[in-house]
Amino acid sequence: MFDCVGKTAPLASVEDLSHHTTPCRTLDGPSEAILKREEDKKDKEDVDAIAGEGEMDTPHHFLCPKEKAAHDRFYVVYLIFLLHGMGTLMPWNMFITAKGYFVDYKMSKDYTGEESDYATNFLAYIGFAAQVPNLVFNWLNVFIQIGGNLTRRIVWSIFIEVLVFILTVVLAMTDSSAWPGIFFWTTMATVVLLNMACGIYQNSVYGMAAKLPFKYTGAVVLGSNISGTFTAIISIISLAVTPNVRTAAIYYFITALFILLACFDTYFALPLNRFYRYHELLNQKGHQSKLKENLGVLPQTPYFAIFKQCLPQLFNVFFVFFVSLAVFPAVHSDIQRSDPDFFIGEKYFTAVTCFLTFNLFAMLGCTTAAWIQWPGPKYLIVPVVLRVFFIPFFVVCNYHPQNLERVFPVLIHNDWAYWVAAILLGLTSGHFSSLAMMYYPRMVESHYKVTAGMYAAASLITGIFSGILFTMLFPWFVSEVSWELS
Repeated sequence: MFDCVGKTAPLASVEDLSHHTTPCRTLDGPSEAILKREEDKKDKEDVDAIAGEGEMDTPHHFLCPKEKAAHDRFYVVYLIFLLHGMGTLMPWNMFITAKGYFVDYKMSKDYTGEESDYATNFLAYIGFAAQVPNLVFNWLNVFIQIGGNLTRRIVWSIFIEVLVFILTVVLAMTDSSAWPGIFFWTTMATVVLLNMACGIYQNSVYGMAAKLPFKYTGAVVLGSNISGTFTAIISIISLAVTPNVRTAAIYYFITALFILLACFDTYFALPLNRFYRYHELLNQKGHQSKLKENLGVLPQTPYFAIFKQCLPQLFNVFFVFFVSLAVFPAVHSDIQRSDPDFFIGEKYFTAVTCFLTFNLFAMLGCTTAAWIQWPGPKYLIVPVVLRVFFIPFFVVCNYHPQNLERVFPVLIHNDWAYWVAAILLGLTSGHFSSLAMMYYPRMVESHYKVTAGMYAAASLITGIFSGILFTMLFPWFVSEVSWELS
């Protein structure tokens, strides 16, 4: 009924809404422009309220959504979603980066005076405790509004995470040498609680980002990788300037606390932003149109249909993170230096070649995805599946699980080969996961993008969880399976 000059009549895609076009003109005359004059007036008022652009040119003509779209000035909304991307993975990154604090200090024989099995598979334990509740609450949050609307879910989730990190700092400052078992299980309990909240928070953030142009979902993915890079840099600086791993860990946890508080604060700035409000209106319009089509009855969300439409990209998200987490950090962090003359010393070898390398290049991979969207949605699955060869490669490097004797031969002794593979692991993880997260919103109608975003977040966590479970096989494999080289 309406047509933009040089454009087609249907509503533009979400990706194009941040650009201006020319005003719409009525093709059928004022009497057929809108079914009711009052409805036309209400639409005008709604768009004015959101976009804040002022009055219409005439009472019978209104501007296309493109014309009214506000710009993300100074990339404020983009940076806020980048920060929330950091916040969604900050708890996980801080706990795995503090491996030395838990394994070499709090649960070590030197500190507790006794041997324990807690240290041997600590990353596997903590990964299991973190990802099971994260997985469960991510999927539940797709179908059930746990905690109410998005605002309540995000605010309460961040608040719980802040309380958990305060408790973690208190535990770090407390002498727990006489009760290592209690400390271990208390830590596991806090990790479970932390990731229950994180699951809801992460899922909700991806749902929010899906309402906006696809690059904002990319901002969340990029932020999650910046989180890892930032944590790795803090780890290296702490190792260099602090007297021990305990003090370094306290710095990790306090840093995470400040990031979460920043996320809490900036979330309330989003509704004040014209660009964000505009896309909120578009989402509401989609729901209103569905109501009109169904005579005022809100139809049930077709969860299976949405899942089926997004399935190729959901698989890509899942498999990228499955491979990455099958290697990083459990296997990756237990790979030792083969050449004693390698230019990175023993003290910094794991911090640089594992944590910093993976997170830095995953962040760069996310950045390249914003500029180079290759391969396309149809063929992305090919390189994603080929990444599975990273798993056996890292296992045959100089991988030595703590407190276990390796009997399977080490086939790759070259530290440079290992490091190049680590770079490729991070780069492909960031690039391919970002592409998949950018492609999935295109698979569904605009008013189903929030549900699709939640599916994507849940697939991400499912990949992480599955990768962590798979990691538990490798200590057994290299310590029990022998193979004589001829």
